[in-house]
Amino acid sequence: MAQGKQAKILTNAQIQAVLRHLEAGRNADRNKVTFLLTVKAGLRAKEVAGLHWSSVLNSEGEIGDHIELTDQTSKGRSGRIIPMNRDLRKALVAWQSVCVPKRLRRDAPSFPERAIICTERSDSSPAQVIVNMFHRWYRDLGFVGASSHSGRRTFISNAAKKVVQAGGSLRDVQELAGHSSLSMTQRYIEGDTDAKRRLVQMI
Repeated sequence: MAQGKQAKILTNAQIQAVLRHLEAGRNADRNKVTFLLTVKAGLRAKEVAGLHWSSVLNSEGEIGDHIELTDQTSKGRSGRIIPMNRDLRKALVAWQSVCVPKRLRRDAPSFPERAIICTERSDSSPAQVIVNMFHRWYRDLGFVGASSHSGRRTFISNAAKKVVQAGGSLRDVQELAGHSSLSMTQRYIEGDTDAKRRLVQMI
């Protein structure tokens, strides 16, 4: 993927702007979860669409402390365990309280086996529907160059910047992203000009 064609990384101000925009619209609880699954867990649109409640629930049926992403849900063999971000967990709890009473038809699957992201007419959302949702949100906000992949790039780039503070390494970021190689992870990371200036002065 050429650098010029990569989805734009979101700033903290833009992330907050998206959340305010979603809060003011229809299906706010669902849409906030959709957005946070990308920017706080690094999921692809395909993974957001294929994620079931069983992947985030603990043995007591409550939102757990991690996301268990299977190979089937993910891309190839990039299934992985992602620790649960506190903001994402809060949004999932709110969305779960809305989802539980819904769609109690006899032919509906048990709650843990349902897709987390559904529509008013369907128990699931194809990946293209997720992509279109992001396109509409970013268009409404005037975010040029942003796409459904922007949240994932933002997550990976932010994780790379903070991983040393957490006592980890780029290998941890690679595993969170589900990449088969470090070189792929590095292609997602956007450099920090100020950090580079400070680094050069330290040499």
